[in-house]
Amino acid sequence: MNDVSPAVAAAVAVALVAATVVSALRWLRVCQREHYLPGSTSTFFQRWQWSSPANTAATVAKIVTVVAGLYVPAAWLGTAVLIAITPIGLPVRGRTGSLAWTARLRRLAGIAAAVAVVVVAVTALIGASLVGLVVVALLVPVLIDAAAAIAKPIEARMLGRFVDEAAEKLRRIDPTVIAITGSYGKTSTKEYVRALLGRSFEVCPSPASFNNRAGLARAVNESLHPGAQFFIAEMGTYGPGEIRELCSWVPPRVSILTAIGPVHLERMKTLDTIVSAKREIFEHAEVAVLNVDDPKLAPLADELAAAGMRVVRCGSVAPDLDVRVIELSRDDDATRVRIEVGGQTLEAAAPEGGLQLTNLACAIGAATAVGLDASVIPAGVADIHAPAHRQVVERGPSGIWVIDVSFNSNPAGARSALARLMAIDTTGRRVIVTPGMVELGATQAAENEAFAREAAAQVDDLVIVTRTNRAALLAGAARGRAKVHWFPHRDAATEWVRAELRDGDAVLYENDLPDIFP
Repeated sequence: MNDVSPAVAAAVAVALVAATVVSALRWLRVCQREHYLPGSTSTFFQRWQWSSPANTAATVAKIVTVVAGLYVPAAWLGTAVLIAITPIGLPVRGRTGSLAWTARLRRLAGIAAAVAVVVVAVTALIGASLVGLVVVALLVPVLIDAAAAIAKPIEARMLGRFVDEAAEKLRRIDPTVIAITGSYGKTSTKEYVRALLGRSFEVCPSPASFNNRAGLARAVNESLHPGAQFFIAEMGTYGPGEIRELCSWVPPRVSILTAIGPVHLERMKTLDTIVSAKREIFEHAEVAVLNVDDPKLAPLADELAAAGMRVVRCGSVAPDLDVRVIELSRDDDATRVRIEVGGQTLEAAAPEGGLQLTNLACAIGAATAVGLDASVIPAGVADIHAPAHRQVVERGPSGIWVIDVSFNSNPAGARSALARLMAIDTTGRRVIVTPGMVELGATQAAENEAFAREAAAQVDDLVIVTRTNRAALLAGAARGRAKVHWFPHRDAATEWVRAELRDGDAVLYENDLPDIFP
């Protein structure tokens, strides 16, 4: 590096520090949205660098200015500017969620700052402090991931006090615990169990998607009340060992496994790993309730039964079921079903059209396993309300049918939602608005292409949102009948829907990615 004047060195240092702060605010928000998982921020950093022509050009320009700065340090002023304004499309203050300065985030930011100071101090010892500032500014996402890894055991230890309080409260109140997991269908099944048991018992379900260690501890400490006879615990996982730990202090009597699919395949790599992680929910339960329509779960049901566990096989189409739910009819106001359970055949209707048959079968299996009389099942089904953003069907004042499945997406759920869209009784246009599906690992492109192919063969318009799955969705829709539109974010797509659709048209919002995705 050539000699640099004190004035230039000071200007470069100030610019790099400022750029680092701006970049840190941007990437801390990403880390927070990804639940502080070590490695997640760097993954998104890689996704963004080449996500568009503008970001590709900016990445190349950063490389050029970094190299040039080794010879002319003033070039690093350009590096600082580029770091501060990129990735283009990833705002510091998000459209779908702002940075929340929680105590946990403040601790993470402090650790990341300490790591950055160490890096700069080490480079200063060899007379290259400006190089250290460049490295820190360029690699803010890596530093945040390092801080997240350092903070993880600290946060776990701090959370331990709240977990201990929750465990003690569970022991004191002593509700029967019904635990639910699955690649998808957890929250819907929880609502179904609540509706079925709620007419006869005092029931406390974990709120919303409070399904990890922190969420369940909070649910117990804040929501479980004396006199509660049942606690319905939704349990999620990003890898083996997590559900086992949850069950160690939220011990279930009845455990439900709704389905296995490629959700979180990006993190867990194989479906076998997903099965292994999910089946931990049965290790200490008395009763296992499984959706054996799922080909991954039928063998597991046999294995658990052979080991002496009481198994309740549920589904719609599989043979030899303990609980079977068959759809009789479905319209915009209700889903009518036939239920076969305990040698009885019942008919019931849910007041909303988005009823999931196998999830309902599993809920009935769990409810009857803990003593619910089958005769009250129809009344319980009538109390079911679809959780928000999960195949909720509404007709707005403009006369447009809206199917909201924006909470998340998976291949089976996307096809179910498409079928729901096509079943609406209308002669108007049918439109899908989607960014596609994510976290499907190596199968992501193929799954999105297959869904777009199936959708474009049936609907009138396919509206693609963001660049995340744009190429795969375009490839799938290439030979379909649908007109294809692309928008950089959900707000623009929604404006198009408002401008284009009329009374009698129908739109399916299939998934909604936060703006941390390119």
